Amino acid sequence: MRAGAGASPRAAAAPPVVLDLDRSVGPLAGERRLALADDWQEAIRFGCGMPRMRAFRAMLDARMPAFADHGTVFLGSGDFHHLSWPLVLRCIAAQGFTAARPLRIVVLDNHPDNMRFPFGIHCGSWVRHAALLPQVAHIHVAGITSGDIGPGHAWENYLAPLRRGKLSYWSIGADTRWARVLGLGHAFHDFSDGDALVAALCAQLAADPRPTYLSIDKDAFAPDVVRTNWDQGVLRAGHADAVIGALRGRVVGSDVTGEVSSYRYRTAWKRWLSAGDGQQTEIDAASLRDWQGVQDAFNRWLLERLAARG
Repeated sequence: MRAGAGASPRAAAAPPVVLDLDRSVGPLAGERRLALADDWQEAIRFGCGMPRMRAFRAMLDARMPAFADHGTVFLGSGDFHHLSWPLVLRCIAAQGFTAARPLRIVVLDNHPDNMRFPFGIHCGSWVRHAALLPQVAHIHVAGITSGDIGPGHAWENYLAPLRRGKLSYWSIGADTRWARVLGLGHAFHDFSDGDALVAALCAQLAADPRPTYLSIDKDAFAPDVVRTNWDQGVLRAGHADAVIGALRGRVVGSDVTGEVSSYRYRTAWKRWLSAGDGQQTEIDAASLRDWQGVQDAFNRWLLERLAARG
């Protein structure tokens, strides 16, 4: 099946790219690895101002392989999920998406990543920036179990993309009654378990042949699948495989984040912000080694599934 006018699925054998910002991603077959930790980790991790993000985008354009020459991009910890935004922009430019021939984005994540952040862009706000792009038709964020979409944090969510039909939340066991009160019920899909959510999501994705950018944050998975730096959801590996299968032949770009890494911010304001989000960034060496070994195996499995369903 064609991905759509002006777009083509990624070649199954296209080598992955590792944006090595925190030294958390293990070796991957055929990888192109960009060593970025020394120059960019403190500056970019968790969040940054827009001038710094523009500088990072320029660096990516200069150092990454041509879009047609690489496959899935690995970002490291979920603290870097906002780097999906410049990667989506690269996909749009390379594949020629327009408002008339738009791109869909599917995100597996335990958080909506549509939260208010007045200092630029961060790992919890990038979806809102992507939803503002006229070349993006719709964004599905699936696997949410965090309290970020509950009544206590409702005010922190950007409501405009939900109201305009640019964004949908797919959650498990969330209290989203407040959304119905505000007339946003159409954008919220809550389920009792992961099986029910994934079945409904896959049915909708399979019915729509739109080309898709897939972003996977592994904090959507249960802790006994992989361990991350963030509070985690309940999805299983089979749920990811089902979503990838529903998008067979339509994935035109993808990234993976949610590695586990240990880091102490040098700047006090980032320490304060990450602590306020309940983030775990300082991990003992033995646990880190064990968790990263599981992560490495899971990354290889994800690459195999993306190639098999390409």
